[in-house]
Amino acid sequence: MKGSAFLFATDLADEGLEVVLDNLHGRAGLEGVSLACAYHHARDVFPHNPVRKVRYLEGGTVFFRPDPERYRELRIRPQVSQLAQQADMLAALAEAASRRGMAVRAWTVFLHNTRLGSQHPDCAIQNAFGDPYITQLCPANPEVRAFAAALASDIARYGVDAILAEALGYLGFDHGYHHERCFIPLSGMARFLFGLCFCQHCLEAAGRAGVDGEQVRGAVRQALEGALAGSPPAFLELEVTWENVAGLAGGQLGGYLRARMEAVTALADAVGRAVRGVRPETVVYFMDMSGAAKGYATGEPAGEPAPAAAWQDGVDVAAAARAAGGLAAIGYARDPQRLRFDLEAYRDLLPEGIPISVALRPMLPDCDSPANLAAKVAVVREARAEWVDFYHYGFMPLDRLDWIRQALHG
Repeated sequence: MKGSAFLFATDLADEGLEVVLDNLHGRAGLEGVSLACAYHHARDVFPHNPVRKVRYLEGGTVFFRPDPERYRELRIRPQVSQLAQQADMLAALAEAASRRGMAVRAWTVFLHNTRLGSQHPDCAIQNAFGDPYITQLCPANPEVRAFAAALASDIARYGVDAILAEALGYLGFDHGYHHERCFIPLSGMARFLFGLCFCQHCLEAAGRAGVDGEQVRGAVRQALEGALAGSPPAFLELEVTWENVAGLAGGQLGGYLRARMEAVTALADAVGRAVRGVRPETVVYFMDMSGAAKGYATGEPAGEPAPAAAWQDGVDVAAAARAAGGLAAIGYARDPQRLRFDLEAYRDLLPEGIPISVALRPMLPDCDSPANLAAKVAVVREARAEWVDFYHYGFMPLDRLDWIRQALHG
């Protein structure tokens, strides 16, 4: 099993490319680096950055120099960051990493893009009332699919060893914008229904699957109107499980959710095919965010294993991983046994031969000691993962590099 670390192009620019690689390769003993090539808006704290301790990332942009010909006939096109206009950090990293024998993995956020959603609201997710969620492009939209495939092929031409494909599915209501406000009490079920997309393309996909999407939308809208008026129907108080959700709208909602999953799988297939058409040896890892949703805030995920919740994002884990070529799981958990529980569930779902990569946080809230990190790295190794990715070089104290080396090679 090999190790890599997530980082931003701004980490390389601020600290210096060779300094960062010295830290990752020399001090931490990592064999790879996972660069954010396209990323969303964020405000982050960088404890060892010599330029800025707090940075607002230039979200919705790419941190490499796109090939305009790949997007010439497309309406949705990547927006180039100011940093990439000054220097192609992906090209520089690929060259420097190659000299050290390190792999370059392209961490790419595809559809969670407020900038592009604002420019193309007709391509964004639309709720049951027709309101666009500009933070998220819709996986069922053919223009979105064409953009995602072009973006993936564009990155592959840099000769990267892997693409870690984040945000290829649907995002829920709570994964949104900045300073979201809602002063009406909404249950978990209501929030789930508020996050469903009913754009033209999702309705058409449902129709092809034999589902009356308009009936589903009408039922969802009626239920949410009740919640907003202070008189929610009783089923909105149910737990969000497949059994409780699928039976709504006369049983039509289950079919609607399956159509969403087919759309996400088709998108993963388009991205995987686009990459293999440029560089067959580049592995595309479909990143399932279920583990992040469960453990991100506290490091204490509970309940069913992470992949059991993937359907809420429109993800059929096995089908999406097979279509893309690999799976990236998020192991945000303090307890090594919980991590084992989740990874065993992923392994049970995945067909033989599908490579898996696992992301760990060597810092709070997940990790407070070298021993804890070492125990979880051992669990990842037991799960026969090809890679373990540590999140995130810029966010972690530098002594965590020593923890990583000890966990991997100690």
